[in-house]
Amino acid sequence: MSSLKGMKIGFIGLGLMGKPMARNLARAGAEMIVHNRSQAPVDELVNEGMTAGGSPDKVAAAAEIVICMLTDTPAVEKVIMDAEDGIIAGISPDTLIIDMSTSKVPATRQMAQAIEAKGGLYVDAPVSGGTIGAEGGSLTIMAGGSDQAFERARPVLEVLGQKITHVGGVGTGQVAKAANQVIVGLNIGAVAEALTLAKHAGADPAKVREALGGGFADSRILEVHGQRMIDGAFPPGARATVQRKDMDQALELAAELGIELPATALSRELYDRLIEAGSGDLDHSGLIKAIDPD
Repeated sequence: MSSLKGMKIGFIGLGLMGKPMARNLARAGAEMIVHNRSQAPVDELVNEGMTAGGSPDKVAAAAEIVICMLTDTPAVEKVIMDAEDGIIAGISPDTLIIDMSTSKVPATRQMAQAIEAKGGLYVDAPVSGGTIGAEGGSLTIMAGGSDQAFERARPVLEVLGQKITHVGGVGTGQVAKAANQVIVGLNIGAVAEALTLAKHAGADPAKVREALGGGFADSRILEVHGQRMIDGAFPPGARATVQRKDMDQALELAAELGIELPATALSRELYDRLIEAGSGDLDHSGLIKAIDPD
């Protein structure tokens, strides 16, 4: 693990992913200034030795690097761009902003331009790996930004992730994450359909999952989420509502580019069905309930 001793890092967004990520940075020696829309996670981390930031602009004023880990693009835009108390109102020249949320590509590029116009640096660095990866510091991180900005971010990202790839310029991290979420969403649907087929055809889904392991059908989704489907246990590591939002963003990007993603559109409809049934707060592996409610 990289040492971040002496570094002042702001962290905004202390949800399922953000809170363990902030803890990992503190363990690496960083002085942490934290902020969240609800106060309880802030109080919890303050009791562990971190400092409450109060508002995004105050976090930015106190830190040399500010990380955002928020639920959607509107939340990121408000935290970064609000003229009164957003990050942009508090940054100094050379402040580095790292957005680790899954945000829309055009909005990401616009926010980066605004931060850079104030003398700051910007990296979009969305992640894959869920709460397991956040807690273990083993996330897969897809980063977009200039070489200078990425090198500034690298020691921090190395604490949070196991695989870090500099994809290209600003926004390309979000492009990679959109591709990731298409694959994840479709793969979850494929595993859900396969295990449902096995169950209704009279085979033990657990034995079918075991039989498929190591073959071409094997995947991390089959390993982890397949087991959750078999157990019928869906505590959220990544909520179905968030997966649906991410697939919607991928479809929006595809439309802007003039291409079709037909399988992704069908998968989004399945997530809509799950959410409409009142199960949007389940882990995204709960998609099997939209296919096999029993």
